[in-house]
Amino acid sequence: MHDNKDTTKPHENRSISGVAPKHPPHRFSVAPMLDRTDLHCRYFHRLLTKQTLLYTEMVTTSAIIHGKADYLAYHEQEHPLALQLGGCCPRSLAQCAALAQQRGYDEINLNVGCPSDRVQNGRFGACLMADAALVADGIKAMRDRVSIPVTVKTRLGIDDQDSYPFLCEFVQTVAQRGGCNRFIIHARKAWLSGLSPKENREVPPLDYERVWQLKKDFPELTVVINGGINTMADARLHLEQVDGVMMGRAAWQNPAVLAQVDRELFDAQAEVADRITVMESFCRYIDTALAAGASLGQIMRPVLGLFSGLPGARQWRRYLSEQAHKPGAGVAVVEQALLRVIQAAEEKEEKN
Repeated sequence: MHDNKDTTKPHENRSISGVAPKHPPHRFSVAPMLDRTDLHCRYFHRLLTKQTLLYTEMVTTSAIIHGKADYLAYHEQEHPLALQLGGCCPRSLAQCAALAQQRGYDEINLNVGCPSDRVQNGRFGACLMADAALVADGIKAMRDRVSIPVTVKTRLGIDDQDSYPFLCEFVQTVAQRGGCNRFIIHARKAWLSGLSPKENREVPPLDYERVWQLKKDFPELTVVINGGINTMADARLHLEQVDGVMMGRAAWQNPAVLAQVDRELFDAQAEVADRITVMESFCRYIDTALAAGASLGQIMRPVLGLFSGLPGARQWRRYLSEQAHKPGAGVAVVEQALLRVIQAAEEKEEKN
């Protein structure tokens, strides 16, 4: 795991293999997802795709500055890797950005899209769309302290402030006053009251055309689209209009889709990761994580959907769900679950 060394050289312009990619990492990324994209999830995702830009789950500035845990910990293999910050105080954001750059992160992203009550109470997340000047000040404060990219993830609007001119004014203010040149747009508005965070990911309708238009009206900016993107076909469609695509829940529910990313979107000659081989590699990681105090149930959460659509997928998920949370559960549980997938595949071959 990466400790707190003074490593200020960003990794953003190279792949995990150390070879310069043909496209920038923001061409495809996995969204920051609270209680999802933790250390274990990101390590697992990196086994599936070498080129994808990975994001941490949102970490608040107060947690980094005042918390006792190491909220900036990651594994060196995770690069390219971005830290998503939650906060509104320019001074605190700048302090955390500097710490993140020292730790070797490749990008700092400011959360201006989360609509939860807890986030609003801290005056960050989507509610910040109502104060573009404050967002710009936070971005500028961070950019004055670090050399790595500082980006914004936001929505189309909030509550009744959801017109296209409102979005354009927000982007223009943050770009011109704050110096931000990359915006990740979740192609939905957010309701700050009346909807849960889950409902805010589903109920407000998607409006991809508005994000596409934003890129046309601000061609000098890098625009990445997020929301409802489930397949490589979806990604290719959007890449005809914008600079990058960010996938969220689909990468959690059906992580095997990430195995297609390198070949489909970055390099036609790239290898496609084999799911069984990925799990064999992940088992070696599991041993290390367990020794560090993690539980198997926590480690395996992002892996449950790996074999979706294949023979044995149900047995895989059921066995892990029943056994991984038991005291003392270790790699042997994973190996037994994997054996069920292999046996199901062999049985299907015999029938054919």
